[in-house]
Amino acid sequence: MSLPAPVGSITPAAREAVVASLQPLLGDRLSTDAAVRERHGKGASYHPCVPPDAVAFPRSTQEVSEIVQVCARHKVPLIPFGGGTSLEGHVAALHGGICIDVAQMNRIMQVNRDDFDATMEAGVTLRQLNDHLRDSGLFFSIDPGAAEVTTLGGMAATRASGTNTVRYGTMRENALALTVVLADGRIIRTARRARKSSAGYDLTRLFVGSEGTLGVITEVTVRLHAIPPAMSSATGSFPSVAAAVVTAIRTIQAGVPVARIELANAAVMDAIRHYSKLEVPAAPTLWLDFHGTEAGVAEQARTVEKIAAAQGGAGFCWTPDPEGRRKMWRARYDTYFAIQAQYPGTEAWVTDVCVPISRLAECITETEKDFAASFLPALIIGHVGDGNFHVGIPLHPANPQDIAEAKRLNERLVLRALALEGTCTGEHGIGYGKVDFLVAEHGDAVSVMRAIKQALDPNNLMNPGKILRI
Repeated sequence: MSLPAPVGSITPAAREAVVASLQPLLGDRLSTDAAVRERHGKGASYHPCVPPDAVAFPRSTQEVSEIVQVCARHKVPLIPFGGGTSLEGHVAALHGGICIDVAQMNRIMQVNRDDFDATMEAGVTLRQLNDHLRDSGLFFSIDPGAAEVTTLGGMAATRASGTNTVRYGTMRENALALTVVLADGRIIRTARRARKSSAGYDLTRLFVGSEGTLGVITEVTVRLHAIPPAMSSATGSFPSVAAAVVTAIRTIQAGVPVARIELANAAVMDAIRHYSKLEVPAAPTLWLDFHGTEAGVAEQARTVEKIAAAQGGAGFCWTPDPEGRRKMWRARYDTYFAIQAQYPGTEAWVTDVCVPISRLAECITETEKDFAASFLPALIIGHVGDGNFHVGIPLHPANPQDIAEAKRLNERLVLRALALEGTCTGEHGIGYGKVDFLVAEHGDAVSVMRAIKQALDPNNLMNPGKILRI
């Protein structure tokens, strides 16, 4: 992996021509202000800022199409931008170009309560959607965190998942249809609202996870779920990460329909207890959530507590109270800020892998051994119900030794996951941060991905430099 400066930039003449063509369409919704451009050249990770040449703020799919057509005429790259929360350099303008920020495309267009689905523009945030659904008895299940800024378009583009995945699935399972603007400005709808279809290629799943490299997602139709009548949450501590992971695995194997199983290692819990002012031990911890009927939730809780006790789990604290649950999960979602507070002056190199759950304990244990022999700490958070875990590595980005060591540890982690029949990323995506691992994971299948990219974007204008080295 490398930390590139811009690998190319549009010519001044092309920049001036594009800005001049877009100005009548967008007016003050086209910005070349340095501060605005800087804000759109970096996601939520350590990756350096590579700003675009201008930022466009469209308000409709038709405007996106017109922006794309202008850029296509002048061979100028386009970089879609949602909430800016991605972690692998997805929004860096590596070749310069125009950033398309969909924040003003924020209409919820249709909620079909009887069909359990909703259609909205790409700039609608996760919090906005679930607030809108509050009185309908429905909710949208994908929960990657940062709900106030995470957009549905960005979630589709990066194939987001998060804490509820073990029960409700990822964005792949919950995106029913998309509206996409292609590299030549054409507008397509990938599917209808029907829950299943065998009509042609599955274009929805082609664009889910495409990271803006095949087109700009402008509208999303998603699957909704009924709010369960009862919910209960719990935390419990364990003598080791391995014991906590075994508990998670045995819970799944026992057929307990748990909604969320999250893992935090001792270093994370130490940061959390100081930041969130929680009276919890600095020990490996599981966070669990149960959804169902009142009787069903109580039975699930008893079953899991017995499984945990057999692995040395203790101090389980159960709460069905909504406020108690909110406080507990707020502490989990504030992990990033807790790490920043625990290690002031650093930025976190945040990486993730995913392995079959039977290999999860081995993968995490070996990773902790690597970091125990390093001068950099490892803060591990895992969606252990589906084999996915994240490692946050606090480092000083101006320190070459920190960068080199984080790179070494990250590569060892990824290669370990691949050796265990896992993937280099469970939910962060490739961006440009993990481009080097794609061939190791997929082999000759990468040539098929290149062929698809070439067919849909022959001039390599859609978020170039991401997923594939082109």
